[in-house]
Amino acid sequence: MAELVGFQGRGCSVALLAPPASQIWRRAQSVGVTSVPLDVTRFKFPFQAIRLAGWLRQQRVQVLNPHSSRDGWLLGVAGRLARVPFIVRTRHIDVDYPNAWLSRHAFTTLADFVLTTSDRITAHFREMFHLPSNRIATVPTGIDVARFSPVGPKARFGDGDPGLPWVGMVSVLRSWKGHAVFLQAIQQLQQAGFPARYVIVGDGPMRSAIEKDIRERGLQDQVVLAGHREDVPEVLRGLDLLLIPSLKHEGVPQIGLQALAVKTPVLGSDVGGIPEIILPGETGRIVPGGDATVMAAGIREVLADAGRTRQLAEQGRRMVETQHSLEAMLNQLDAIYRRFLTA
Repeated sequence: MAELVGFQGRGCSVALLAPPASQIWRRAQSVGVTSVPLDVTRFKFPFQAIRLAGWLRQQRVQVLNPHSSRDGWLLGVAGRLARVPFIVRTRHIDVDYPNAWLSRHAFTTLADFVLTTSDRITAHFREMFHLPSNRIATVPTGIDVARFSPVGPKARFGDGDPGLPWVGMVSVLRSWKGHAVFLQAIQQLQQAGFPARYVIVGDGPMRSAIEKDIRERGLQDQVVLAGHREDVPEVLRGLDLLLIPSLKHEGVPQIGLQALAVKTPVLGSDVGGIPEIILPGETGRIVPGGDATVMAAGIREVLADAGRTRQLAEQGRRMVETQHSLEAMLNQLDAIYRRFLTA
């Protein structure tokens, strides 16, 4: 959506192809981005590919950029049938492909270029699929630094002592995001008498498992499950510390850049592309993934050393402004698209 809205603002004709029941479809409708229904049901694959190829030819689409697996195969085939000049595959997470020979075709035969959101994913893809350096690039999602400003209203997550700090996670509720490790760290801090409040923002397939874990650890009075929120800048400004305790698959997490932009301190795991933006001693703090005890100690350190924490937050904001703004992302993409379309 950031790319679509950004290029639409630069005068390009853009469109979203997505399932009508998806959240991104509803978001596109709300901001006036043209939306085209996408059905990724497997048995409809050949019919959908032919239909989409006709639409791509009719609209004279020059750049096609699928972001996921099934849509990558479907639109890769449709794009080749329609002879779209430039097909890009974008990957946000770092995963292994059991059948690398077959998967390689999705990123070579059916694509002209690969975009990733972290250098780690780029290196992994180059190794797996033998991609030359001129066929792949790292472009993390850009942040709207005006919207994600340190100045503005702060979200409230519940009642209680207003003097206690709020420590939280903001993510889709998936198993590899590290919520279980977060809850273990909270339990250790609670048993040690550490004064803080905790919130988990987001929704997803692991919600019931997280609710069960909270009950079994007796943390119902310490942890707020806030659900899905659209007011992410307000949420981040309401936190005294954001945790990103991911266990695997992580690229450069957009929520990390957003937190840095609003000067919310960040404590992340040493997984995937997290250390590429949460630079130890420069923009935040990093702990080993999956270690609840070290994470608990990290939470204590961030909240205890207020002066150092403020310094890291200031440096994080400057880094986002200079390297990871929305305009910087659009400029990088614009340069890649123009270079290949000209060729």
